Amino acid sequence: MAFVAMRVLVIDVGGTHVKCLGTGHRRARKFASGKALTATRMVRGVLRITRDWRYDVVSIGYPGPVLHGRPAREPHNLGSGWVGFDFGRAFERPVIVINDAAMQALGSYDGGSMLFLGLGTGLGSALIIDGVVEAMELAHLPYKNGRTYEDYLGKRGLRRLGKKKWRRHVGDVVARLRAAFAPERVVLGGGNARLLKRLPPGVRIVGNASAFTGGTRLWDRRRPARGVRDRAGAARSERCPRLDAPRHSHTRGEAHGARAPQPGRAVSENVSGR
Repeated sequence: MAFVAMRVLVIDVGGTHVKCLGTGHRRARKFASGKALTATRMVRGVLRITRDWRYDVVSIGYPGPVLHGRPAREPHNLGSGWVGFDFGRAFERPVIVINDAAMQALGSYDGGSMLFLGLGTGLGSALIIDGVVEAMELAHLPYKNGRTYEDYLGKRGLRRLGKKKWRRHVGDVVARLRAAFAPERVVLGGGNARLLKRLPPGVRIVGNASAFTGGTRLWDRRRPARGVRDRAGAARSERCPRLDAPRHSHTRGEAHGARAPQPGRAVSENVSGR
């Protein structure tokens, strides 16, 4: 069977910017987000900055929990109107919505078990074990002094603590989570990961480009998927990604030569719907 390459528009929704990259384009485009950004404004902004791009399908990395392909809760660092919003109808394309940390983790994955932490405006987290990705909401769990992990590792924590103390808390949290989940490797992403100076063994940093790689992998035509929205916004079947290790490790998450060790494995994150 021949596979037709699809042109994918990947949208990475963050607390500071919304970034977009399409198949065949080298540079991402972005616009400011923030507390006033509703789902409707996000769509309008994306359509405005990508009006000269052509694409067949859309991947959206959403900064919050996603259930059955839809935002399950309004985001902490953005405006409202995300829960129940029909992205398929708004873009008039098939759309996959996935947690943003899970999307970047997918783009960074190179096999085995991997914990991903996104150090940005907030704190994103995802775990991948043998190709199965599970987005997590560790950010709002209690950490110290009545504050959460995000209160220390997010943007507000960085401003309150300063870089030196913030780095120390990042190291402490990574150590705690490694002990809890026992991953083979830890990947740190997000805009503030670049502020780290020293990394423990088994920990690496990836750039934001891994989010775009992950969003493109979601539309790998070699696997069945569920929960994708069609042009009319109705649920339908599509083909989605292999969440499998490439034959060689790539620090930016390129999925060269991916193959499935266990075909047909279900994905815990329903929205990615393999």
